Amino acid sequence: MATFNKRGYKAPKEKAEKLDNNFIEENVNVDAKDSTTAKAFDTLDQTASRAEDFAAKNQKAIIGFLTVIALATVSYLMYQKFIAEPKQEEAASELFVAQQNFQKAVDDATGTKSDSLFNLVLKGSEGKFGVVKIADEYSGTDAGNLANYYAGIAYLNTKKYAEAITSLEKFSSDDIMLSTLAKGAIGDAYAQQNKQKEALDFYIKAADASKNDFTRPLYLLKAGKTAFALGNKADALKYFTDIKDNYETSPEAQSIDALMGLAQ
Repeated sequence: MATFNKRGYKAPKEKAEKLDNNFIEENVNVDAKDSTTAKAFDTLDQTASRAEDFAAKNQKAIIGFLTVIALATVSYLMYQKFIAEPKQEEAASELFVAQQNFQKAVDDATGTKSDSLFNLVLKGSEGKFGVVKIADEYSGTDAGNLANYYAGIAYLNTKKYAEAITSLEKFSSDDIMLSTLAKGAIGDAYAQQNKQKEALDFYIKAADASKNDFTRPLYLLKAGKTAFALGNKADALKYFTDIKDNYETSPEAQSIDALMGLAQ
């Protein structure tokens, strides 16, 4: 029959198929992403499970480890509060009288009492320890450390040079002035024992420790004189010239031209 062959008749477009095809294609892409995400979650789940298993199997060890850390922390805090801090205060109290005697000895450095005062610094007085015992009994405290410095200077002034070096080498400080003076004092102790090379080493260390207008020219002068005594005129001239060029207003510069003349 010709009923379906009328003019103008057109076969319908395959919209549904194309739509279906597009829909299927989009579904393929979504499924791929979902698959990757699912794998990622599976991996995370597996990792979490393994972590949980590890924690379960090692629970005692983990708790023990955390307990050790907690105990160590508490022990440290207890030590600081009940041992270290009281020990610091006790050491400072013991050192107070020695400091007073030290200051009196320094003020009377050219007098007749200085030796006996320095001995009191070393041995103690008024029922308080001397710096030698304080340094030993309270080692590890600030006061115990400072006691080594006082002991070194007291020994130096009472002509016990080996003991002075031993005490001063135990002393350490972030205070640049005290640290510098300690190095210079070790140099003095070696110089008094006629150990000029060792003395020169410490004078240079003291000079280089701080470039202030007080200690540097002082130890440059001592270094220059010691180098000159050792026959090192070139080094002596270098130290003297440093004083003249950079510290011309210092007391050490007053006779520096004469010294430079000898070293040339």
